[in-house]
Formats: sequence, structure tokens, C-alpha cells
Amino acid sequence: MNDVPEFWELPEVEELYMIVGWRQWADAGSISSGLPRYLVKRTKAREIGLLRPDDFYLFQIPGTHELVRPVVHFEDGYPKSLDVPHNDFYFTGNERRGLIIFLGDEPHMQIERYVSSLLDVAQNLGVRRIVGFGGVYGELPYDKERMVSCIYSREQLREEVENLAVDLSDYHGGASIGSYLCRRAAERDMEFVGFYAFVPTYDFSNVPQIGNAIRLENDFMAWLGVMRRVNYMLKIDIDLSDLEKRSKHLIEVVDAKVEELESAAPQLSVREYMERLAEDFDEVPFEPLDDVWESELRRLLDGEGEDD
Repeated sequence: MNDVPEFWELPEVEELYMIVGWRQWADAGSISSGLPRYLVKRTKAREIGLLRPDDFYLFQIPGTHELVRPVVHFEDGYPKSLDVPHNDFYFTGNERRGLIIFLGDEPHMQIERYVSSLLDVAQNLGVRRIVGFGGVYGELPYDKERMVSCIYSREQLREEVENLAVDLSDYHGGASIGSYLCRRAAERDMEFVGFYAFVPTYDFSNVPQIGNAIRLENDFMAWLGVMRRVNYMLKIDIDLSDLEKRSKHLIEVVDAKVEELESAAPQLSVREYMERLAEDFDEVPFEPLDDVWESELRRLLDGEGEDD
């Protein structure tokens, strides 16, 4: 067994936070896997360490062929690559405030040792709070702000997270890696906050003209909603302008797809169905008071400039 984390750089900052995500079960809209990877690229975070995959993953399950097997790529008989599970730590920030971004593969086994190793890293590095991501599919309007459910590890965090326009989870069922980590963090009196965004999906599999379900594989609107809350909560300033553009484009793409479905199967009234979803949906926008005041102040100042 060799699950000891390996670091070749240790951040030295006044305030350190950690974002964690996985290629996992609760990954609708790629919120848990795609968003951390996006943040690594967007912030130009550098890799500083890893958690070795030893003993956490199965090579095969009898009868499932290649469900959990690593993916190998050969060219003319030569092995060009072998895609195996990864659990990597990245860092972005400065001497005052820093952010560790962890992106891993949800373990198949040895969950206690895996989670314990991750929490040990956070404690040893002096991480003040861990933030986890997850996604859940639901029948929701695609052009409205996403609903976000929240879990937290310390009772003292309740009032803070209640101000983030979230639903506090009453979920009871199979644990995701994030909910498992939340409970173990609670037992150590460590701060963990998990955001689970609801991602639109529409099932047309019983319609011959369509024959499948529509799912947003990369739900940039959900990514944006989650990150606006993370920015506000952690007092960090990750630039979200690109996600705002991607969100607008996503709506345009789905709009075009709805029109295509309307033409292919007019008897389904797909557009009317989408409008009913929107009418019945209770949108809860996240509008921090600080942002409202800043926006209003900017408007007033701009107005004064126009009078001059």
C-alpha cells in the first residue's frame, strides 16, 4: 500500500482554500469533473502534487468487459498511451490567498483510506475550507438559473450557506464521494461545503423521430451559478466572464435544438412543453447584496458622467 500523497511544492499563503471534484457518479453537467479542470486551465494553476492511485481502483469486473479497465492506445503495435486513474493537486493564487484545486477519479474501494488521505492533506496544508461540486439531472428549463442544493460539515456554517440562494439538502440514499467526505470532515470538525446543481435533461427516448434523451453534458450555466457562489463565499475573484459567454451560447444551442425537434415532431409540441416547464419553475437567482450595491453605484456614477 502506498497512498501517501506526494507533493513537490507546498503553498505558503496566509489563507488557503481547496476545491475538490471527481470523475464520479454525481457528475451531471460535468460539474464535478469538467468545472475543476476548466478552473485549472482558466487560472493557469500549476500541478503541485498527487495522490497515488494504488489500491483504490479495480482492473476488471467479471462480465463487464471494459467498464473499469484502463484505456490503452496502440499505434502500429506500440503503446502510445495508457489512461489510468488520476488524483492531482493544483495551485493558483498569491502569498495572501491561495486555492488548491483537486481533480480525481472516484475510488472503487478503500474509500475510508482515500478520504482520510485527502483530509490529511487539507489539515497538513492549513486549508480553511474545502468546497466540493456535484451535479444531478432533472426536468428543468434550460434558460433559467440552476437550482443548487447544499451540504455542509459544521453547524456553524448553516447561516452562511443559507445566504447563498441554495436549498439545504434533505437527501437520504446512496452516498456520493462528496457526501461521504462531508461526513468525515464533520467528524474532524473541518469545514466542507458541497454544491450540487440540478442540470436539465429531457427524455424523448420513446419518440421514434427523436429516440434519445437530451442532456447538457457540459452545463456552463450550472458551472457559472456554482462559481458565483464560490467566489462570494471564499472572497476570491476568479474571472467568470468566459463562463457568462458560454452560458449565453449554451441557451442559443439548446434553442436551436428545440426548434429542430419542433420541426421533426410537431405533434409533441416541444416548444410548448419547454414553456410550461419555465412557467412552473421557481427561479432563485443568486444576487449578493454586495454585488447589488456595486452595480447600483456604478449605474449612478455612469449617470453623473452622462449629465456632465
